[in-house]
Amino acid sequence: MSSQLSQASALASRRLGCVMSHVSNSASVNRQSEPDIKLLEPTVTHDPKALAQGSPFPPTTPGVLRLYNMRFCPFAQRTKLVLEHKKIPHETVNVNLKYKPDWFLKLSPIGLVPVLQLDDLVLPESTATCDWLDDTFPGQKRLTPSDRLRRAWDRVLLENVGKISDTFYALRRRAELKDKILDSLEKKLHWFENILSSRDGPYFGGTQPAMIDFMLWPHFERLPALTMLTSDPRITPEPQNLPRLAAWMKVMMSLPAVQATLMDTNAHAHFFASFGTGSPDYDFGLE
Repeated sequence: MSSQLSQASALASRRLGCVMSHVSNSASVNRQSEPDIKLLEPTVTHDPKALAQGSPFPPTTPGVLRLYNMRFCPFAQRTKLVLEHKKIPHETVNVNLKYKPDWFLKLSPIGLVPVLQLDDLVLPESTATCDWLDDTFPGQKRLTPSDRLRRAWDRVLLENVGKISDTFYALRRRAELKDKILDSLEKKLHWFENILSSRDGPYFGGTQPAMIDFMLWPHFERLPALTMLTSDPRITPEPQNLPRLAAWMKVMMSLPAVQATLMDTNAHAHFFASFGTGSPDYDFGLE
């Protein structure tokens, strides 16, 4: 019986080895067969105003990468940051998310931004688009860390940062709970502060900005606007209360990609106020 079990075990091991070898070889072939994507530089500059229902579809150009965007959306800003940081040529079409064009809903039935389009490729969602950009256009250095534990912890950070932006809308819905909501946000910011303190550099990515820095930044960019709207200084990182986050925000502000996508505090505050009235001003600041 023992001999039979040993033989069966050896046979199973050989079969598993053959399967794994086949999978590995197939994956290798698939990777090798993926063609390099050569992007063309955009030749058309689209009107930056948000296209609403009834707007004609702006024709695409073969080989030109397009981002469907909303100027005040923190999730779309993530994709814009990666595009800018990696210097990936692209064009931008802004969309009115309250009165969406029919063609946009046909393109992406979930009706949210960001959406990337390149010829027949259509890809929604900030994490999916940013990962695809990093995989497809790695450039000099990938933004996603190779260390598996670091990637896992970055995922934890990513899962929690949305609660910062949720604060804006929670205050609109339950203004009477302002102190409780802001207390919860302050605790969350100290949690981010502690994790950043354990990293080996000014960025969450260490000595250089990583994908997680660009995924977190849009939510932190909006904190000064929340301070303006609530008159509560605790929730904007400053050297005296959240020194590591304050230093991180300062060094992030120096990055060309951040400068290229930045909205000032007054603009963010105005948009959130307009959103609260039910008439979001998507074109604020445009002539």
